[in-house]
Amino acid sequence: MEYIERKSLLYKTGVEYGDFTLNHVQGCSHGCLYPCYAYMMARRFGRVKNINEWMDPKLVSNAIELLEKEIPKFKDKITSVHLCFTTAPFMYGYQEICDKSIEIINLLNSNDIPCTALTKGILPKSLDTTSKINSHGITLISLDENYRKKFEPNSAPYTERINSLKYLHNKGYKTWVSIEPYPTPNIIEQDFSKILEQISFVDKIIFGRLNYYKKVREYKEYQEFYNNLSDIVVDYCIKNSKEYHIKNGTYKEIATAK
Repeated sequence: MEYIERKSLLYKTGVEYGDFTLNHVQGCSHGCLYPCYAYMMARRFGRVKNINEWMDPKLVSNAIELLEKEIPKFKDKITSVHLCFTTAPFMYGYQEICDKSIEIINLLNSNDIPCTALTKGILPKSLDTTSKINSHGITLISLDENYRKKFEPNSAPYTERINSLKYLHNKGYKTWVSIEPYPTPNIIEQDFSKILEQISFVDKIIFGRLNYYKKVREYKEYQEFYNNLSDIVVDYCIKNSKEYHIKNGTYKEIATAK
């Protein structure tokens, strides 16, 4: 495991459903290829040179020291802290990253700060020792392992992700799923209702379209497709008393000819 140091860690995020966040790892071994916005930004601003460097994650060695200094500064402004928007807190196959993420969560919780976590890895069972003020989530855009191997090659198998989330649900934690970035039918044909069936136990669903990929716009009815699925998510969540969030730009009114 390689290490880097940073001068700051906590910050207010611009992500629409976030509050404060931190990214205690640079890079992500999951190697998502649809493409990954976090990787594109890291490359644009010179933090990494190429995808191979991005997929060789580096842990922030002074993360705890930074948090101990920054929590008193931001505590009165924080509603929750998200792990993570530009990396995976429970990166598949990286125990040291997982352990550091739990240490960070416990430190934030000891200051009465709730955490949310999202991963394409496996949520470790040891999270059941953390506070119930936290909520835990997975990204799930398919149930097809061939699709995962093609577009999320080093991430955790879908069934393992779901099972780890269900374990925490059964332990009394609030759970959620991010169905984003969801592909159009010309990329993969799949039954959206089967995904909803698999995550029927969660408390919240976030749904978002696939961006920055030319094949989406090659599907002529892509906007109608995303509008329809957005409506399905909203109706499903209302019917089943779940929270939901449709990502900005996913649902758009379609102008009709007069």
